[in-house]
Amino acid sequence: MHIAFLTSEYPHPKVPHAAGIATSIKNLAVTLVNKGVRITVFVYHQNEDAIIDDDGVTIHLIAKKKYSLFTWYFYRKHLQHYINRVVVTENIHLLEAPDWTGITAFMHLKAPLVIRFHGSDAYFCKLDKRPQKFKNFVFEKLALLKAKAYIAPTTFAGQETAKIFGLHRKKIKTIHYGLQLDHFNNETPNVYDDKTLLYIGTLIRKKGVLELAEIFNKVIEVEPHAKLKLIGGDAPDVKTGTSSTYALMQNVFSDKAKLNVEYLGKIPYSEVKHQIKQAHVCIFPSFAETLGMVTIESMALQKPVVNTSIGWAQELIDDGVNGYLVHPSDIDTYSQKIVHLFNDKALSLKMGQQARLKVESTFDINSIADKNIEYYQSIISKK
Repeated sequence: MHIAFLTSEYPHPKVPHAAGIATSIKNLAVTLVNKGVRITVFVYHQNEDAIIDDDGVTIHLIAKKKYSLFTWYFYRKHLQHYINRVVVTENIHLLEAPDWTGITAFMHLKAPLVIRFHGSDAYFCKLDKRPQKFKNFVFEKLALLKAKAYIAPTTFAGQETAKIFGLHRKKIKTIHYGLQLDHFNNETPNVYDDKTLLYIGTLIRKKGVLELAEIFNKVIEVEPHAKLKLIGGDAPDVKTGTSSTYALMQNVFSDKAKLNVEYLGKIPYSEVKHQIKQAHVCIFPSFAETLGMVTIESMALQKPVVNTSIGWAQELIDDGVNGYLVHPSDIDTYSQKIVHLFNDKALSLKMGQQARLKVESTFDINSIADKNIEYYQSIISKK
């Protein structure tokens, strides 16, 4: 079986951008290769055209192009011709693409198309309660209607996307993202920086970072030595037009809190794992995710996590057992859960151990890959 992925991001030194989606694709791609599946990855909007072999995965970098008119259309047709040529010459049986921006709208592909709900613009706009550009909605719906089937990383993401676009739910299969668990070992879970909070993710309103600033203000009043570390790129704010969401956070932090905040920006992936191990508690007060890779990565490294209570997170964490679920707008309860973990180290360790067990039973990439193979085969057989 030969499976291809279309994506704008993938973890490789020659690819300038790689976030949670990229990590989830690579985890799956490398594991599928180890199980005897041939994998090709098409990475579009790149700085150059190139073909690379990486961990047995064949990566096609496809350079971005500009046209005098309708670049959004002609670049898609360029991708279509490039992909179809490889589909035919390399006998690709199935192509998987993301829902974001409807990249496969206007494409006529020579392999069955599966779209995975990494999170469409429409999905995030709905959760974030903001209007979506009509063009973006049309592109995403056109792309979705061309697909033979869909994969959702959580049942919540599948159900919400189905509602938005009027999709047939029987064509949606829930298959979680997975982790290569041997890459996430914490031999000393009892060694960490006491009362240190860690947030990982883009600094953007939809991820609850403004609420995070309010939460930390509450924490610092009770625990004046607490620290907050932030990892991730800064983003402009769509609501205010401000170029920096971190600047907005600075306006929310109290004078006491500001002294104990450290913003690390974007750092190498290996360093992120080190920071997770050093943290006492990891916090993700997001309003909009499909699953949240950093949540399960933190759980795999035996960290107690205080997460959002919205839909998708209920499929990751059993509240009070292997983490806490609190709505981001409930500032008091959120801060209380953090302080409780700070002051009960035995609970912190136990919750971290239970978090690891949850990841082992639910998010092991080896069993996740088997589910993907089975689903791919069912679609290919209907070709």
